[in-house]
Amino acid sequence: MTSSLETGGRRRTLATLAAGAAAAAAAAGTYLQLKPREQPPAAPQTRGSRRFPDVELTTHEGKRVRFYTDLVKDRVVFVNMMYAQCSDRCPPMTYNLRRVQDMLGARVGHDIFMYSISLLPEHDTPADLHAYMKQHDVGPGWTFLTGAKADVERLRVALGFYDVDPKVDADIGQHTGVVRIGNDTLDRWCMAPALLDADQIVETLMAVDPVARSSGRTRVS
Repeated sequence: MTSSLETGGRRRTLATLAAGAAAAAAAAGTYLQLKPREQPPAAPQTRGSRRFPDVELTTHEGKRVRFYTDLVKDRVVFVNMMYAQCSDRCPPMTYNLRRVQDMLGARVGHDIFMYSISLLPEHDTPADLHAYMKQHDVGPGWTFLTGAKADVERLRVALGFYDVDPKVDADIGQHTGVVRIGNDTLDRWCMAPALLDADQIVETLMAVDPVARSSGRTRVS
């Protein structure tokens, strides 16, 4: 027979275990309530997003865009710098790049995009850039851009339109002579003189353009 002393001991043991379990459950509940909700992992940065500042710019149509997110990401692009008041160096370069645009045909604005960024954004309004485009008969798929001076300067340096000599770098005319050509998806980038023969600029594109390279063409159009 079980003595009353043993029975009482068992009851006390069970009561202690039950109390311990209840305390543990309460503590777990409190922990779950206090534990912060896990956030989804941030999207990994691409090389391009680290390479270029995603500054806000304004197009010749007055539309606000982000340089990397809206204009460059996953695209093949041509980028050069100019300013609407430029009367000697910029027009010949614009004319030459318009020949490039003509050679690329319907691909411009479809899978190849051309951008010209003002070096004097404090003076060049969207209307000024639109007038410059009309004057030089620029076709669709080529966007002209302006923005805050500090943002354009950051972008200029990131794109490689600068000189290590501060005196040379201070001359904005030194930054109009080349065009940056890139494929963000493949992270392939190069440069070409803006006054290089249009055929050769198009040939330079082949170094970064998967469509032209995969077909083995010697001409993009």
